[in-house]
Amino acid sequence: MRKSAGVAEVPQKVQGNLPKTARGEATRRAILAAAERVIGSKGYNDASIGHITSEAGVAQGTFYIYFTTKEQVFSELVLEMGRLVRHEIAEATQGYENRLDAERAGLKAFLEFVQAHPDLYRIVQEALFVDPDAYQEYYETFAAGYKSGLVAAQAAGQISEGDADTRAWALMGIAKSLGEQLVVFKSDKPIPDIVETAYSLIERGIRP
Repeated sequence: MRKSAGVAEVPQKVQGNLPKTARGEATRRAILAAAERVIGSKGYNDASIGHITSEAGVAQGTFYIYFTTKEQVFSELVLEMGRLVRHEIAEATQGYENRLDAERAGLKAFLEFVQAHPDLYRIVQEALFVDPDAYQEYYETFAAGYKSGLVAAQAAGQISEGDADTRAWALMGIAKSLGEQLVVFKSDKPIPDIVETAYSLIERGIRP
């Protein structure tokens, strides 16, 4: 039987007005996608609501149907990107019964996500100053899901015993740094090569 490797979701705070129709949801997502591109290229301070609505192809008044301020759309963007990356990892690790196999698949999915969303790092880092609560929720939600998967893997005898919380943050740190090398420092290393080297480290450590 195929099983999920386990990426638990933690309920998120919701910002903005939730749309009641599929069309409204599509518009709201278009605004968030535009905010990702605009804030990612200009930075939070230099981006404006006008820039975002122009990029989204909607009237400026439409923005206020879903969000009240630039800070609100930014905060929701940070949380939305967290939801998206966790979803991609959950999808990629479904079907793996062994946690180590899931680690390899999850890392690959994460690196592919950041390659497709190269502004992720700038946006999340700016949240540390613009909305520290969103910044904290982004990482703590990720860590909670990671820890849950590690605890389950320990119980199943798939990995050694250890502090799952510390391990979760350490493994997140590996993925975060490799993603930064890939898209911020523009490494030309192929993702499969990065994944295999990192996986070897995760599986065996650096012992000779």
